[in-house]
This record gives sequence, structure tokens and C-alpha cells, in this order.
Amino acid sequence: MSAAAATATAPEAPKKKSKKLLFIIIGVVVLALIGGAAALFVLKKNTAEDDEFADDEPAAHVAKDPKLAPVFMPLENMVVNLADPGGTRFIQLGLTLQLQDAKTESDVKTYMPSIRSDILLLISQRTADEMLQVQGKAKLAKDIIAAISKEMGYATPEPAAVEEGAPKKKKAKAAPNPVQAVLFSSLIVQ
Repeated sequence: MSAAAATATAPEAPKKKSKKLLFIIIGVVVLALIGGAAALFVLKKNTAEDDEFADDEPAAHVAKDPKLAPVFMPLENMVVNLADPGGTRFIQLGLTLQLQDAKTESDVKTYMPSIRSDILLLISQRTADEMLQVQGKAKLAKDIIAAISKEMGYATPEPAAVEEGAPKKKKAKAAPNPVQAVLFSSLIVQ
């Protein structure tokens, strides 16, 4: 009978062990889920606080509305002769326009032949040295925005070359220009 008692208790031992293992696995999974949820909560809370503090900082070059993402409109690459002596230098340039919204994009597409011509003329007036400097690229971007604004009838910003001692004229506040920026996607000078 002792042999029969030994065989009867042997199958119960693995069942108890498997139940313990099952409870341990379930406990670990539950703790992992709770830990993940807590981490997610903390990260979202920190991100929300960072967003609140970001609003206190001064506005960047382009005012950004989190509700309205800008529309990016890539232009076809351009190859233009530069105004260097001898006329042997040229530039291959890829531009992308950052626009306020999809309506502005459709408006720009309507004027695209004139806008592209204006951009080609602006680039052809530059030298290779100007295009290789950051200031030259920034000036070209501002000039392109001004040309697009003029072509489409948008208000253009006043030139930055205002003397410090001169009195500032008060003007009626113009609507913001929907052409927000000119971005360089490629630039090769040869």
C-alpha cells in the first residue's frame, strides 16, 4: 500500500507547482502592465508641462499653431547660371515652400509659372560666393518670399534696414503672409 500511496501523491505535486508558476507569471504580467501604465502617465504629464512652458517662450521666426500644420510644397529642381565673371559657374537648387495651408498651396500653383520665373531671375543675379555663404542663402530665401508675395498680392514685410534713431511709423497690422518660409532641399554650386 505504501507504493500506491507514493504514486497517488506524485501527480499532485506537479499540479501544485504548475499553479504556483501560473500565479507567478500572472503576477509578473500584471505588475508589468501597471508599471507601463504608470510610466506612460508620467511621460504624458511631463510632455504636457513642457508644452505649457514652451508657450511662455518668445515666438520663433514663424508662428506655429499646433492645430494647423504647415503644408510643404516642393518645387522642381532648378539649374541656373550664376552672375560670376566669365559666366562659367552654375547652381543646381532644390527648394521647398512652407505654406500656411492647402488653400495657399493651390493659389501658389495657379501662379507657379510666374513664381518660378521670378525665382530663376533672383538666383541668376547671385554669385557663387554669395550662394556658398549662410547669409547669401538667407537673403535669397527672403527675396523669394518677397517675390512670391508681390506676385500673389500679399503684404510684404518692411526691410530690416531701419535706422535705430528714426521714428517708427505705425501701420495697420497686415494679415500674416501665408508663405512662411523657403527651405533648401539641395544646393550644388559648380
